[in-house]
This record gives sequence, structure tokens and C-alpha cells, in this order.
Amino acid sequence: MVVCGDDALAHRLAAELRDVYGERVTLVVPSAREPHRPRIPPPSRALDRATALLGRVSAAMARTGPLPSEAPADGTGEAPEETVRILESAQPDDVALSEAGIAGAEALALVYDDDELNIHAALRARRLNPRLRLVIRLYNRKLGQHLEELLDQAAAVAAQGAGAAGGAGDDDASGIDASTTVLSDADTVAPALAATAVAGTSKVIEADGLLLRAAERTPVPPGRPGDPGLCTLALLPASAGDPASAAHPADAPRPAAGDEGPVLLPDDAAVAAAVGCGTVVLETVSYTGRPVRRRGLRGRGAPLASLFSRRLRWSLAGIVGTVLALAVASWITIGENPVHAAYLTLLDLFAINDPAIDEPLPRKILQLLSGLTGLLLLPVLVAAAFEGLGTFRSASALRRPPRGLSGHVVLLGLGKVGTRVLARLHEMGIPVVCIEADPEARGIALARRLRVPTVLGDVTQEGVLEAAMIERAAGLLALTSEDTTNLEAALYARSVKPQLRVTLRLFDDGFATAVYRTLRAAHPRALTRSRSTSFLAAPAFAGAMMGRQILGAIPVERRVLLVARVEVRGHAALEGRTVGEVLRPGWLRVLAVDTSAPDAPEPATAAAPPPEQEREPAHLVHELGNDYVLRPQDRVLLVATRQALGDLHSRRSRPAGAGARRG
Repeated sequence: MVVCGDDALAHRLAAELRDVYGERVTLVVPSAREPHRPRIPPPSRALDRATALLGRVSAAMARTGPLPSEAPADGTGEAPEETVRILESAQPDDVALSEAGIAGAEALALVYDDDELNIHAALRARRLNPRLRLVIRLYNRKLGQHLEELLDQAAAVAAQGAGAAGGAGDDDASGIDASTTVLSDADTVAPALAATAVAGTSKVIEADGLLLRAAERTPVPPGRPGDPGLCTLALLPASAGDPASAAHPADAPRPAAGDEGPVLLPDDAAVAAAVGCGTVVLETVSYTGRPVRRRGLRGRGAPLASLFSRRLRWSLAGIVGTVLALAVASWITIGENPVHAAYLTLLDLFAINDPAIDEPLPRKILQLLSGLTGLLLLPVLVAAAFEGLGTFRSASALRRPPRGLSGHVVLLGLGKVGTRVLARLHEMGIPVVCIEADPEARGIALARRLRVPTVLGDVTQEGVLEAAMIERAAGLLALTSEDTTNLEAALYARSVKPQLRVTLRLFDDGFATAVYRTLRAAHPRALTRSRSTSFLAAPAFAGAMMGRQILGAIPVERRVLLVARVEVRGHAALEGRTVGEVLRPGWLRVLAVDTSAPDAPEPATAAAPPPEQEREPAHLVHELGNDYVLRPQDRVLLVATRQALGDLHSRRSRPAGAGARRG
């Protein structure tokens, strides 16, 4: 694997590939001696102030040292890089890529902060090695889709040329995954941050519309059923010091004490028989609180109640009733046609009729009353015009938090990351209140379109968090690009509500670790998470480098389980078999099935749709049942060991005609 980058994401990605997937990595980074590289900014005075503020908070606490049992779950400490080959180069040109061994590499990740630099390097790499799997970091989605199509087409043309040349290399070319995947760090971190707001964890995997997380469960007492979640990924060996395990008889079926690792992917019988063992289960992340009420002028139309106030509506109704009463009185007293009587009343109402000098006394009185009603009608019409204009103006303006709002998430910062997180939270139906200091920020337009309550102001100023109703909120997502702003907002929010769930986006990993330990020690009963964008984005980039079908990895002690999306067509171990028959305890199991594909057969060479394409959520196994027969057009979501997934692809049936083409 080759990783090229100029910021913390490159280092984090190299560590992820080495530690989780066990890959050999060559890291190409700019030389630190160049004045404009790396792009990691030096510690500023703002960061120094934040560090000093954190130090004062630590000194005011009873225990200032880090808790050994409360190490940060994200492992923000930098892993040693001795086993990663580091190559310094100012630009990823042909010389640097060749020296990195691009000709024999399996995958290349281009994660520079400059989109143009990544595009140029991708074009060079595709020309140097058409069989290379590419992962590119871009923020522009539309440009990324066009770039994927272009580079995939170039790889397909090169593969056709190699196949036409014949020879023994045709067999090898048929199994090559020369795909191109364009990812944005803002897009990849949004699901993790949204999951933090819902479930308090950022270790999630997004797959076919589902958010999945692995959770470790402690042993349950005998006779009490445990929660298996979506499925049980592993059985952890019972601790020797666990009193619950000592109370079980010696012949109880459970993992042997001499086992060196967990039991991966057990079947239901093994899970039921394992007594006193901890488990690692897979769960779906979903919001179960009060959903967002979507109000506004869009939809079936604007009702009268949303345009005018109740007092104005009653005023209009009173004037209309008065006019009708005057018209009826004129009809009765004068004896004219009812239509003519109503016409005369309207003329008197708008003061465009001749004075009734020679008319009878009842006619004169009715004319005076109609004129008085017309005088009352004028301010009501003016008020209606102003209220209607104000309603339409407020529809395009930012909403204020409603009075009865509670249990919501306060989102601080509507930049690149905050905009993506806001869209994800809105899709999940989670009530959100945004805070942004810049009225021209990227996410202001999205908040206005989604009718999300937004507070414009500096969060460090007094009253801004109170305006977002932080005292009634369920969590705080501080996602600005300033570490000191995020930290100050978190500290003040905790002073208002100590049990508040807080997630901070911090740039420096060491500073994030110190913040986590300090806040965790100061508020042991509250949930605190400090995350950097590079840490959250690295797993998605690493999974894409392993192949488009790999969605993520779940570490279980010293072993790793891979979550993959696989097309059923062409796999003899999947096609025509039931979900229960596919299950191989210890190796592989099916989590969900995407049945949205049509029944019409597709060509075997059809390319898989890109993973970021919007699809309906896949059906979980418990929704379909173990007797569901997998169709060729289905896509399955698997969790498997690395060996099982490799064996599944190695035994994939060859497309028809491949052997004849070779001959």
C-alpha cells in the first residue's frame, strides 16, 4: 500500500493499514525542511491559551493525573512508525511514485489537502499502473463522480488491452480490482459524529443505509438472558478472577481457559451454551427519541393559519360579518334586489358611492355605517399585508429555537464537517439547534432550507449557548476549526449541565488526549469524546484501499473482522443458497441483504454501483429469515475473517467464455 499526503490523515491512514489490516505501507510525505510543508500549523497563541485553560481546570480538580482505566477509546496516541517505510518528496511526481514502488503496489491513497494535486497524481498513477486501486480525497462530490468514471474507464480500457494480448496474465487480470474511490473527509466523519450524538460512540460502520457499531457486553448472571444485538461477533474468554465464571460447573460449555483469543462469529447454539463469557455484539445505531417536526410553507400549500395571526383572522371575520349584515339590512329596508343591495353596500364601504342626501333615513344610516366599516377595514388590510410579507420573509430566514424544545443536539460550527453532520442528523430525525458565528458560512443555506433552528453569534460570548437551550439539550457537538473555541464551549456547557454528552473536534491528537482525560476525570458520569477528523476518516479511507467491497474493520482483541458488501452473482458459495446455509461459524455470516435490484438478469460484467449512491436500507437477516434464498441480483452484507473473505473471492466462478477467450 502507498499513501501520499501532507497532513495528519496520511499518518493516521498508514497506521490504520499497518495495525488493523497488517499491510506493508509506504508513506510519501513532504520534507519537513521545506518552508510550506507540512500543512499542519504550528501551535498558535490560541492553542496556548486553550492549553493554559485546560491546565487550570486540571489543577482545580482533586485528581489531576490521567486515569489508567479510562484511556481514550479512540487511541489518539500516535503509533510508532518504524515499520512503515517513509519517503520524503515535495510532489507526488513520476519519480516519487516510482521510488515508492507504484508499479507493484496494490492500492494508492492520495490524501493531500489540495484537490488539484490529488487529481494530477491520480492521473499519473493510473498511467503508471492501470491495475492499481485508487483512493482519492476530494471535497467536491460532483467532480469526484466524474473523476471516478474517467479513471475507471481508463482502467477498463487497459484491462481490455491486456486481455486482447492473451497469455497467462489473462487469468490474473480477471480478478484485479482496479477501482477508483473518491472520498471526502467531511463526508466520512459525518456518520461517526452523528452516531456519537445518538449512541455516544464514533466507532461505526456505514453500510447500505445502516449505521452499525460493535459493543462489548459484560457477562450476565446465570438464568438472565443477554442482549445479543443484531448478532454476536465474538465470545470473549471468561476471566479467571470473575466470580461469575467460578460459580459455573466445570463441564459448562464455554471457551476453554487456555484459549489465546476470542471465539469469532459463533452460531446461536454456541452463544446460548457459552456461560459467563463476555461478548462483542453488533448493533444498529438509530434514534429513538422525539422526531423532528417538519413545519413550514412547503408541502401541500400554505394554510391561512400560517400566514395570518389569530387576532387578524378574527378581525377579518368580524368585518366580513358586518358587511353581510349591512347588505341584508339594505335589502330589507330598501326592497331592492339582493345583489343590487350588496353592490350598494360595497360602494358605500369603499366610499365611492354618491351621498344619500335625498334618500330615506334608513338608507342614510346604512351608508354612514358602511363608511365607518370601510374606515375599520383599511388598517386590517394593511396589517394583513405586513403579516403575509413577514411570514414569507421568515420562511427564508433562520428559525429560532422553539420554547418547548428539549432533548436536542446543539451543533456548534457549520463549516465543511458541520454541514455534513447537520444533513445526517436531519436524515435521522434528530432535533438540532445550530450555532454559527459567520452568517455566510457554508451550512447556513442548508440550515435555512431544512428549517433548522440556528443561533447566529460567537459561542464564547455570554448568552449564545443559553439561546440554544443548552440546559435542556442532550448533547453538544463542537465542530468548529478552532480548538480553543470548541474547548471553551464544552467547559461552559458542562458548567451549565454537568451530565451533558460532549463531543469535541480537536486538531492535535496529543491535545485531544489531554482534553479527554481531564474532562473524563472532572465529570466521570458524563460522556466525553474528543476526536480529530483524521482519526475518524482514516478507517473509511483504509477500507476503500482494501477494496470497494470492504466497508470497515472491527478489531476484536488481536484479531480483525471485516465488514464487506458482496454481489451474489458469480459466487457459488452464495448464489442459490439460503442465509442459514451461508453461515460458517468462526468464518463468515450474513448480516443483511439488499433486495432492491430488479429481477431482470444483469450481465456478469456489470460494474457495482458506487458505495455512496443513495439506496434504501438493506433488510436485516432477522427481517428476512434464515430460509431466504439469495438471488443472483442480490447484494449481501457480510462479516467475515480475512481468510474467509479471501477464500470466498478465490472460489468465485469464472464468467462464461473466459476460458474460450484464453484459448
